[in-house]
Amino acid sequence: MLRWLQLRRGAIAVLLWVAHFAEEHGVQAGHCWLQQGMNGRCQDLYMSRMSREECCRSGPVGTAWTEEEVPNNTLFWWSVFNGGAPNCIPCRETCDNVDCGPGKRCKMNKRGKPRCVCVPDCSKVTRKGAVCGSDGKTYRNECAILRARCKRHPDLSVQYLGKCRKTCDDVRCPGSSTCVVDMTNNAFCVTCNHVCPEVTSPQQYLCGNDGIVYASACQLRRATCILGRSIGVAYEGKCVDAHSCEDIQCHGVKKCLWDQKSGRGRCSTCEENCPEGGPGDMVCASDNITYPSECAMRQSACSQGLVLEVKHSGSCNCL
Repeated sequence: MLRWLQLRRGAIAVLLWVAHFAEEHGVQAGHCWLQQGMNGRCQDLYMSRMSREECCRSGPVGTAWTEEEVPNNTLFWWSVFNGGAPNCIPCRETCDNVDCGPGKRCKMNKRGKPRCVCVPDCSKVTRKGAVCGSDGKTYRNECAILRARCKRHPDLSVQYLGKCRKTCDDVRCPGSSTCVVDMTNNAFCVTCNHVCPEVTSPQQYLCGNDGIVYASACQLRRATCILGRSIGVAYEGKCVDAHSCEDIQCHGVKKCLWDQKSGRGRCSTCEENCPEGGPGDMVCASDNITYPSECAMRQSACSQGLVLEVKHSGSCNCL
């Protein structure tokens, strides 16, 4: 009993010393949050047990702080059921000395809070009209590409001028790049690699969807680039004289699908779930059936064990 009382007194002494040290040195432990919501509460917890100075020094412009040291169950209740933490103290009240990074600037929003917004420099953009982005989507102009790159796609770039196309007809690629139609029937501009490393292992062999053996993935990409359309990998290793999918061994979770048109098989990854497609996602497949999306078409191909490809966008009844 005496030993327990001594330990308890020692623990209390340590706690009192920590509290005295924190008070004397102005250290306030609290919670650091990534933003203050429209309801005035702190939202998106960044880190616990952090002083306001540390929180505001390392966080983005919208960072906020709460002084209360509360247990995890209280934080959970605040975040999920209470709209955030109360007594929220924003780190910054003005745009003074706020560095938002390239392509952005600090601006006061309608609630009088500083926020970093995308304001790309479009003064050097001379080309007008729609452009095709490297994500395969059409943008209104090159300035829209810069804005999207600032917001969420840092690697986004212009592929070619005009709307994104399904064929290489009328596609002018910049510089020495070449137009190639990929396996989803989208036209992209790529730079052909005319020199491939020497093949050192037979394990690098690939069987292409065209029935030709390629010594490496580089050799297949080179052939794709020269041909101007995607060849695709049927399966690993040299091509075999297959009469059905039973003659082809697929690795991992891939499943063999038979291409009735070419009389060859290929290993494909089957998707279990597809996102709900909109009217613009509809495709007409090579079996002359309209599918709500390319993903749904691939699901049907896996269930039938047959290769299906996109004939064109939209319903099969449109043409």
